[in-house]
Amino acid sequence: MAKPEVIEKKSINMAVLREELANIKKRDKELSFRGTKTEEYVNEFVILKPKQAEELYKKLEKLNIPRLKEVHINKIIDIMPSNVEELKVIMQGYSLPVTNENLKKIVDAVSKYLPEKKK
Repeated sequence: MAKPEVIEKKSINMAVLREELANIKKRDKELSFRGTKTEEYVNEFVILKPKQAEELYKKLEKLNIPRLKEVHINKIIDIMPSNVEELKVIMQGYSLPVTNENLKKIVDAVSKYLPEKKK
């Protein structure tokens, strides 16, 4: 049995994952069982297109929030919090202190990419 070797570990958001799954599906004609399940999940929950996710990533990165890493930014993009309380819940999973001012900056940046709510 072959032993795969991990070349690189890199955090990606679900919008990029959806694009990668589409590329794999195009190349292999169909996905594996896990790939299919992952594709169903991603299609259900992803709001942004890959270009939008990349733009938002760059905006969040430019905020220069101390200790905010790639993993945290991708998690924010995946969940797309609409207010500070939702963002606080996301950030509780990490030992990362973020000031209320910085939380507001993040939510303001994310809010520009949220779809309009239907009434």
